Amino acid sequence: MHDGEIDRHRRRFLTTAATVVGGVGVAASSIPFISTMMPSAKTKAIGAPIEVDISDMKPGERKTVKWQGKPVWILRRSQENLNALSSLNTEVRDPDSSEEQQPPYAKNEYRSIKPEYLVVIGLCTHLGCSPSYVTAADQEDLGPDWKGGFFCPCHGSRFDLAGRVFKGVPAPANLVVPRYRFVTDTRILLGDDTGTG
Repeated sequence: MHDGEIDRHRRRFLTTAATVVGGVGVAASSIPFISTMMPSAKTKAIGAPIEVDISDMKPGERKTVKWQGKPVWILRRSQENLNALSSLNTEVRDPDSSEEQQPPYAKNEYRSIKPEYLVVIGLCTHLGCSPSYVTAADQEDLGPDWKGGFFCPCHGSRFDLAGRVFKGVPAPANLVVPRYRFVTDTRILLGDDTGTG
């Protein structure tokens, strides 16, 4: 090869190597930029929608997640639980969910999108204490007619398994149902109800 000739193979190799190294550099430098576009844990806690896996829940089980700094309960109800709800209509303050404590799609007998799953903010509507989940098996605590639900130990408010408040207790309203939707049969998106209704 003469001094004036160009080694094309070497030039092609150097061009390819420079392109690969440059591409890796651009990709590596863009990761911090892209990660700033994703909501942080603090942002999610403040109110960004969060996804919850409910695939492992059995009837009678409750899962608690934190959203907007509040506990959100997801309760999987059995068919027996669902059947008992209508028998409590005369005992609860707002049996038809007339007060705006839930989105329109949860304004039904079960206060939920799917009857099996109740999604509520786990704070008493009296003074914001967190009630306890008391099953029907624990009826010695709340009397022989207790069919399961939530009991606030702060001032004695009681809610049924649809989050409806009983008459004669300090809490003025049903537990709040947040905006949510099912992404799949086993995943719920809290804080986003786009397309639900």
